[in-house]
Amino acid sequence: MTSPFTSTPTLCGALRQPRQMLADQKYDGHKSIHDDAMAEGLGLRAGPIEGPTHFSQFDPLLFQLFGAAWFETGCISAHYQTMVVEGESVRAFVEMPAPGATFVRLHAEKADGTPVLVGSASVGEPSQPHELEQRIAKLRPPAGLVINRDLKVGQRGAAPETIRMGFDQHMGDHYPFTLAAKLAVITEPCAWYTPEGGASSPWGRPIIPTEMISVLLGSTIADAQLGGRKPAVGLFAGQQIRRIAGPLFVDQDYELEREIVALSESARTESVWVRTKVYEAGTRKLVAEMILNGATMKASYPHYEAEAKALGLAV
Repeated sequence: MTSPFTSTPTLCGALRQPRQMLADQKYDGHKSIHDDAMAEGLGLRAGPIEGPTHFSQFDPLLFQLFGAAWFETGCISAHYQTMVVEGESVRAFVEMPAPGATFVRLHAEKADGTPVLVGSASVGEPSQPHELEQRIAKLRPPAGLVINRDLKVGQRGAAPETIRMGFDQHMGDHYPFTLAAKLAVITEPCAWYTPEGGASSPWGRPIIPTEMISVLLGSTIADAQLGGRKPAVGLFAGQQIRRIAGPLFVDQDYELEREIVALSESARTESVWVRTKVYEAGTRKLVAEMILNGATMKASYPHYEAEAKALGLAV
């Protein structure tokens, strides 16, 4: 029966306070935007929590809708709207799908209603473009890049990357913590993520949480050499993680291939949109992919104004 109501039923998670674990993050020899002093120097009140941390709050809701298929072929795609700092509370919302549908809209907001992110999720082959794909389709060619002017759409990663994530494996300067440390504070604990409970999962081994797929794929991104001029400070402006033949497993080797799929700019940032394909090592089976909108803050690049003028660009 068609519903007579105009509103869309929505699943709602509990208010959570995600932890900030990147205060010591470093790249290119300097601290990141997640460091309080660096953030304050760029006009922010404190180092923000990394965007994909919020993905964990959607996992129970999407598992309720789609079951174990969420971890096998689930896709989450989000545009980050407002930064969250430690101590703030966040709630996740997922619209209920129509009977038989496998594509849903979602969003997250702070306790006072401030929007945190907006996006979409699905299982199986998506029935329509996801949030980030829609945004890429609407991008206008950048008028004049400074920080990213040496990069090209279609440019591929410079080096092959082989990665894995163990429970006690330090993931490098980009991610100065372990999976075990994350699981100790993750907003939505799950037995299937743990050494003890992994054997009880449908796949007989521990799986990597959705938010930690971002850490896994980001830990070696410097090797790809797909960043702009330095020194500069960036942040995640949008992200899409899609499992194609998942889950992704703890202590499993994966091989990565990266490609720039778009370049863009706003008044305050220049963005590189990179697609990362994830293959099972040895078999070369495509198991997942990520699209990341990495935005670099123009004000963080000390040569921005001088180089923009030299290029004949308005500042």
